[in-house]
Amino acid sequence: MNWEQLLSTIRTGQEDRKEIKHDRTQFQRDYDRLIFSSPFRRLQDKTQVFPLPGSVFVHNRLTHSLEVASVGRSLGNNISARLLDADMGNPDLVAEIGSVVAAACLAHDLGNPPFGHSGEEAISHYFTNGEGLKFKDELTPSQWTDITRFEGNANALRMLTHAFKGRRKGGFAMTYTTIASILKYPYESGIGLKKYGYFQSEKSTFEHIANSLGFKKIDEEKGIYARHPLVYLVEAADDICYQVMDIEDAHKLKILSYEETYDLLTGFFDKESEAHEFTKINEIFTEVSDKNEQMAFLRAKVIGKLVNRCTDIFWNNHQTILDGQFSGSLIDHLSGIEHTAMETCKKTAFKRIYKHPSVVEIEIAGYRILGTLLEEFIKAVTNPKDFYSKMLLPFIPEQFTTDEATPLYEKIQSVLDFISGMTDVYALDLYKKISGIGLK
Repeated sequence: MNWEQLLSTIRTGQEDRKEIKHDRTQFQRDYDRLIFSSPFRRLQDKTQVFPLPGSVFVHNRLTHSLEVASVGRSLGNNISARLLDADMGNPDLVAEIGSVVAAACLAHDLGNPPFGHSGEEAISHYFTNGEGLKFKDELTPSQWTDITRFEGNANALRMLTHAFKGRRKGGFAMTYTTIASILKYPYESGIGLKKYGYFQSEKSTFEHIANSLGFKKIDEEKGIYARHPLVYLVEAADDICYQVMDIEDAHKLKILSYEETYDLLTGFFDKESEAHEFTKINEIFTEVSDKNEQMAFLRAKVIGKLVNRCTDIFWNNHQTILDGQFSGSLIDHLSGIEHTAMETCKKTAFKRIYKHPSVVEIEIAGYRILGTLLEEFIKAVTNPKDFYSKMLLPFIPEQFTTDEATPLYEKIQSVLDFISGMTDVYALDLYKKISGIGLK
């Protein structure tokens, strides 16, 4: 792969349009388009880890995505500077890599359903163990895999590129490069891998973008492509933010003590070779006595260090990445004290944070809520003449409506589009309405 081809300002659905000069670059327009979009705003009411709302403000999908975009821009700018120094690629486009990565970071969670990963599990369970199992023989094996292993990453690609009813061709009309930068899993479902990058409905869209940008195909038989290089920067920004920010949120919620959090975050620094860092920390702590602010300072120090380390890892493996031979994430390639500290944070998060009752409770509730919504609305779209269906169908927005002639796979997708785009609160409210809960 090469940077001349990998960086493109062509937009989905606007391939035949002549590029018009704007006061913003094409990639900056991608960023702004996402910021002002309804699906992005709805992230403010989607669970990141901890229940919303609470007396202590913790991260939701919106604040998480904004922070990831900030870190992603730093990573992108670092790599942009090195590529410019090495005279690689179109300098005007290379200079905009920070904007590309930031935009992709904003979009990386857009396809996630309400209630986090339990939402994905609820969708899959409905088809594998619930009433949805009856549709198996009416779908192709690939279509069945799409819905029984619902994937937020694939849904993000669909949301960004699909022409929903009444909407324009090309979806968000994003640049090919920004779209490609969120494709963590550049292959379809049903090939034996846990994750996948696109539904059958978006297969032609994916393949067109991949071929236009010169993705290297690393497995011809299974149709597996190499990632766009910028995916590694988006992934690293996400990894850094959720891992470090979850620790800070757990401290605010008193799930982790001050001492535990201090040890976890200072664990990224060597007390001997980086003694100057501890001197700086002590100086700040002398000035700032608020414990939450102290942890915020430590968190910022850790993120800064990890950004520099991931930049070095990317650049040191630059050619391997372009050749499609790099394995794992940038975070996976941390070494020494940073690797040990990151693994300690992961283990702590799994044991102390993700299994905390407040987290598990919302996952259980979300599982039940989405399961019920799926059952009711899929019944409605597949039996539209039924009396109860006629009462439910008006709840579905026009852009997701279907008719009797619509193929079953598309009818199911229309419901998944509707439900996966909901906020946690809206899903709960609709669940209460159709379940008769709380009627006065």
